[in-house]
This record gives sequence, structure tokens and C-alpha cells, in this order.
Amino acid sequence: MTEFFDTIVRVRYAETDQMGFVYYGNYYIYFEVGRIEYMRHQGVDYKQMEIQDDSFIVVAESKCRYRRPARYDDLLRIRTRVTEFKRRTIHFSYDVLHGETGELLATGETVHVVCDSHGKPKTLPEKYRRFFDVPRDVQMSAELSTPPAQ
Repeated sequence: MTEFFDTIVRVRYAETDQMGFVYYGNYYIYFEVGRIEYMRHQGVDYKQMEIQDDSFIVVAESKCRYRRPARYDDLLRIRTRVTEFKRRTIHFSYDVLHGETGELLATGETVHVVCDSHGKPKTLPEKYRRFFDVPRDVQMSAELSTPPAQ
């Protein structure tokens, strides 16, 4: 399994606000692009997972930390990884890097629940689990970097 996968996108004019910065909500679209390309790279055809196995990964939680603005025509590197996988949930994390300078522009996380087409949670079919398994050292690293709840 690949620890992370990079996807390159170019900021389109329509994705920017009046100040010329990428509108904050568009980072979630970049996360989705990164997630789908990560899955494709791992060997998961998400469209077929929905059609053949009635399995959808529904966003249950999301967050984004904005560090520096991206601008029109910037190349962005969306670095995507799975940080935790359980039978019914998958946690993804994202780093959005400037494609030319490597500067970290934003970080994010999404938590997904596996559901059927009626929205009822279900166990991810066995044939997909190996694509989301996270090496134990990666999970432990993610656990150590998460601040304790107050």
C-alpha cells in the first residue's frame, strides 16, 4: 500500500474570490479530487464500488486549516493519505502544497462512514479492505500527533 498519493491540480479563475485567492470552500473539492485519485491509484474504482457493491463512503466530518492563500493559475499538489481504517469508517488526511515552491498552503481531514444507497451504515466489503489498510506505524504516528481532547 502507498502511504500517500499526490494529485496535481491547477487553480481555475472560477475557483478564486474577489481578492484573487482560492475561495475557502474549494479546498474541500480539492480534497475530493485527491481522495478519488488516491483510491484509483490504490486500485479502487469508486464508481464500481457504488454500483456493484452498494457501498458509498459518506463524509461524516471534515476540517481544513488554511495557512497561506493559493491564487489563480497556481499548481497545487494535493497529498492524500489514509490515517485510519476500521470496518465502517475511513479517515483521510490532506496536505495542499504549492506545486512549484512546495510551501504548505492548507491541511485537512475527512472522516467517512461506509453506507448503502439508503444511507444505512454497513461494513466495507472484504474485497476493498486491503486498499485502505494503514500500516500500524502510520496509525500510531497519527495518534501521537493528535492533541488530547479537553
